[in-house]
Amino acid sequence: MTYTELLEQARKNMDGYCLACPECNGAACKNKIPGPGGKGTGGVFRRNFEKLQEIKINLDTLYDGEPTDTSVELFGRTFRYPVFAAPIGAMKLHYGHLHDDLSYNAELVEGCCSAGIAAFTGDGIDPQVYGGALESIRNAGGVGIPTVKPWDVGLMKEKIRMAEAAGAIAVATDVDASGLALLKNVPTPVSPKTVTELGEVVASTRLPVVVKGIMTVRGALKALEAGAYGIVVSNHGGRVLDQTPATVEVLPEIAQAVQGRMKIFIDGGIRTGLDVFKVLALGADAALIGRPFVTAVYGGGAAGAVLYAEKVGGELAETMAMAGANRLSDIGRDMVWL
Repeated sequence: MTYTELLEQARKNMDGYCLACPECNGAACKNKIPGPGGKGTGGVFRRNFEKLQEIKINLDTLYDGEPTDTSVELFGRTFRYPVFAAPIGAMKLHYGHLHDDLSYNAELVEGCCSAGIAAFTGDGIDPQVYGGALESIRNAGGVGIPTVKPWDVGLMKEKIRMAEAAGAIAVATDVDASGLALLKNVPTPVSPKTVTELGEVVASTRLPVVVKGIMTVRGALKALEAGAYGIVVSNHGGRVLDQTPATVEVLPEIAQAVQGRMKIFIDGGIRTGLDVFKVLALGADAALIGRPFVTAVYGGGAAGAVLYAEKVGGELAETMAMAGANRLSDIGRDMVWL
């Protein structure tokens, strides 16, 4: 199956919720929620993509060339590419009836594991969503990162215990979900967390904890103070608050403030290996990709996820070769043009 064929099949399977556009830039779906669009005007989704396209790559093939190495060490293991699938949920509501959250996560986790990377999986009101994701991660030998919503601290700890029992390599929490109206009127609602509360969650586990939804230096330093292994610079794909900056716009100052004291992941508009190269050059350790992995799974299941991951990884390797980087540690700020 080619990538074009994958997109064609995904369009048929998405019931019109998502158009599986060749360029997933938010132009066609805009503020389509339910659906894959963004909050309010949908402008943040588009801004994430557009600001990445404004960054250009400096061509340089005068260097001591060696075989290109795209591997990265994170969570105590080596991954083939510095690329992870981002957590996405409510599949039937937003993408079509082919998959529910359980079947989507099963295909996604299997595909990412086969491609030599890993998937972040989601959480939800229905406990089967999180439990099903953990089962998929367990079946993949623990290669996956379950993401816990910012419930009360007790429930967060309980869900982390479940992740440990499943053998997960790490756990995440998407703190920017604290403003989701859907999760406010439930028996155990989500809520913002203080540094003390987040620190209590982090200290409760031996697993590396990644805090997703950081968009300021202040937020990054709070996560660092709480003992987080890493952060995800993320505005939730533009789906929780309109009129925010693009993630790539705030990445450099956050990376400068953190100074290597914790790992930095980033999502938001990243679609190709060229985009991955750009965010690495600006200080990220790895990238998360959301909507295109959904398209890949709806178009080809686990094999679709493998195809897309290898497409992005191949583009990254080619970009590195043309920009003078033999390995990820060679990629620097001077390799991109703003």
